[in-house]
Amino acid sequence: MSIDDNTVDQFHLDAIADAEHVPYWLDGADAPETNPTLVRTESCDLCVIGGGYTGLWTAIIAKERDPSRDVVLIEAHAIGSAASGRNGGFMDASLTHGISNAFRHFPDDVEVLEELGMRNLDEIETTLRRYGIECDYQRTGVIEVVAQSHPGSYEKELHDEYALMERLGHEVTWLDQEQMRAEVASPTYTGGLWDRNGSALVDPARLVWGLKAVAERLGVRIYEDTKATELERDGIGVIVATPLGNVRAGRVALATNAFKPLLKRISNYIAPVYDYCMITEPLTDEQMASIGWANRQGLSDNANQFHYYRLTSDNRILWGGYDAIYYWGGKVSSELESRPESWATLSAHFFQTFPQLRGVQFSHMWGGAIDTSSRFTVFWGRALGGRVSYALGYTGLGVAASRFGAATMLDLLYGRRSVATQTSLVREKPWPFPPEPFRFLGIQATRWSLDREDRTGRRNLWLRGLDRVGLGFDS
Repeated sequence: MSIDDNTVDQFHLDAIADAEHVPYWLDGADAPETNPTLVRTESCDLCVIGGGYTGLWTAIIAKERDPSRDVVLIEAHAIGSAASGRNGGFMDASLTHGISNAFRHFPDDVEVLEELGMRNLDEIETTLRRYGIECDYQRTGVIEVVAQSHPGSYEKELHDEYALMERLGHEVTWLDQEQMRAEVASPTYTGGLWDRNGSALVDPARLVWGLKAVAERLGVRIYEDTKATELERDGIGVIVATPLGNVRAGRVALATNAFKPLLKRISNYIAPVYDYCMITEPLTDEQMASIGWANRQGLSDNANQFHYYRLTSDNRILWGGYDAIYYWGGKVSSELESRPESWATLSAHFFQTFPQLRGVQFSHMWGGAIDTSSRFTVFWGRALGGRVSYALGYTGLGVAASRFGAATMLDLLYGRRSVATQTSLVREKPWPFPPEPFRFLGIQATRWSLDREDRTGRRNLWLRGLDRVGLGFDS
């Protein structure tokens, strides 16, 4: 049975029967105490809206650049409860969703964007050491895998990517079938591209909690369970309305990820897409020996509908991806974080990839929304006379890029010229998504076409048309 065959047997279902429906990373004793809700009017120089990676990095960098700057951060729920606490923990250096996507959208800036991405990852590593943030950081790299069921064109595309990365000075290794299976033992593997230095793995929840602690140590005032409901120009500043109190701020940084933006002008640039993943119980020494994986790299498939997977510190395998579900009207709701049919499909694919692990049980299953843009990268902008700036649209690769997004948002907000602000990545916006019902119909047509290409190796007229206008989608 091939990896893209969705046949689900009873043992695939038995493997997920007792799993907790909660993110593994958040199901522990390390979560910090919740901060108070804002119940009065506060004044500050900078108000950051959103308590995920982008918001926390924004607050930290703002204080590092000017320790006297008064910063307030508000979060609608709990710090890190959305994407920042429930992702796979892949910290990729790429700011452009891979080098091929960079050449597609930013051909004149590829070299500088690759350099900025590596520098950003290095600076994150330095920051973790400086502040003593313990988040199981491991710079083991990532392997993009070619599997037996992938059409031949996908392997050629990966070879082309290898040549591009090597030309730009990345530390990359091409693995043939024997070498790939020596790294990680799966009968489905036929090759792979190992980016040795351009990606790290972290515990995403411990990272976000560590950033929260640093922000507070630097003097940032944080309020949780405090939802921003409206922005209003107020003289030379901005009033941020919340249910029980307001924030009067000189400037505002929006870091709201996939949630409905406070600025209507940017709502058409974001489509919230739900991603689902699961994690096994800890593997035994015998089970670990059966798969190898001694170098503990992150892994992903080289296909449109791809899986991402990795080991945790206690030798669980996190396994996610494949399905990318858009709900009518861009709905974002906690009830959509559960999708049993996606977990059943993921379970089937897991045991096709690792048949030697048959009998392993999954302990946790969860889902979450990704802030997808049409070019798969973060984008920026300003509003209300330049007093408000935003960064969103990471499309699933924001764990590292969020720091770059935050720093660049501050550059724009305070009129600071930088190398980043001169790139087309920052100066240009992606194509907007169409309104409903065309958005829903277009996304469904794209998903169907991508699945067909994965099965047949042929890119249909719809996908070729998207390619021509610079919207070459993958999942």
